[in-house]
Amino acid sequence: MRRTAARAGAGPVVDAPGPEPVAGQGLGLGQTAAPAPAPAPAPAPAPVSVAQQLRTEFPFELPRGYVDASGTVHRDGVMRLATARDELIPLRDVRVQENPAYLSVVLLGRVITSLGTLPSVHDGVVENMFASDLAFLQDFYRQVNAEGHTRAAVECPHCSEPFEVELGGSRLGES
Repeated sequence: MRRTAARAGAGPVVDAPGPEPVAGQGLGLGQTAAPAPAPAPAPAPAPVSVAQQLRTEFPFELPRGYVDASGTVHRDGVMRLATARDELIPLRDVRVQENPAYLSVVLLGRVITSLGTLPSVHDGVVENMFASDLAFLQDFYRQVNAEGHTRAAVECPHCSEPFEVELGGSRLGES
């Protein structure tokens, strides 16, 4: 029998049966078996930095704002990353099948998680937004889902120094 080294979190050291010596290959008198080298401990997972965490929700501010039935203007909202299901489900909608332009309305109704103080956001809300707000949201959706971020690389017109600007949460025309 041989002793095996304990691995981290594997419990106490135990005696484990080893290979039986084959005739003529046994240990001679006075010889001892060399201990088996202990396996190297598994490296601890590296801590996930804030920069490596997946960002799934993105705040935005509508250029004009959605006006609800009581006249309240809602401008601040949050859009989440779209899933494959979000893009597939609207294709079964009769309104989308009759008019493919309606796809973005149904899709945005699924991925906008909040807008102002509205209790819920759905395609009926998106359908009644101003055209400039709809265009803003369509562009924002593409930035968030296709490019994976809301930053854009730009260059200073005066000194030609490159830098990035954050587009998420900004109003049209602002940087």
